[in-house]
Amino acid sequence: MKTYLDIDKWERKDHFSFFKGFDEPFFGVTVEIDCSAAYAEAKRNGVSFFLYYLHKALVAANEIEAFKYRIEGNRVARYETVNASPTVPRPNGTFGFSYMEYKPVFSDFYATAIKEMERVSKETTLVPATSNENVIHFSALPWIKFTSVSHARHYAMSDSIPKISFGKVYESEGMKLMPVSIHVNHALMDGYHVGQYFDLFQDLMNKVS
Repeated sequence: MKTYLDIDKWERKDHFSFFKGFDEPFFGVTVEIDCSAAYAEAKRNGVSFFLYYLHKALVAANEIEAFKYRIEGNRVARYETVNASPTVPRPNGTFGFSYMEYKPVFSDFYATAIKEMERVSKETTLVPATSNENVIHFSALPWIKFTSVSHARHYAMSDSIPKISFGKVYESEGMKLMPVSIHVNHALMDGYHVGQYFDLFQDLMNKVS
């Protein structure tokens, strides 16, 4: 379900108008997330660490209001819920896009997400059969301890979907760290909102059940 913002009453009206016309309205940052507690918890419970931190990332996206906004022409849609569209690796070295519905409880999310990963890994098509604008584009590069990321973009097509990438987990001073990159449309949010996201994501990664 979606509604539309009253842009005339939106405190970011001028920012939206200013950045909306940019050839490249996206900006991105990369930070290191401490995933020591989350990694240990996933291993202790015998679940996929990727799906464990993906769920935390999706919970954070559903808590930060700006991550639910999408541009539709001159309007801004606000989705009640945002889901995940992560890349899934295949045995032949390629990947496919998947679609995973958001569920607040990890066990509920995990049950459907693991089946979706298995399905996509066995298929050959790239684009998922079910998707929409109310997704976050996720990708994982577990082989690379990156310090920045750029994304392939088709500038002729309107795009306002946030893109979040996860890098290689590595150890430093007794901690397990993981680089995380976020790219978002500046017409919809600022560094303040991205900072809120990273703070919440880190808090969620620190909490274990």
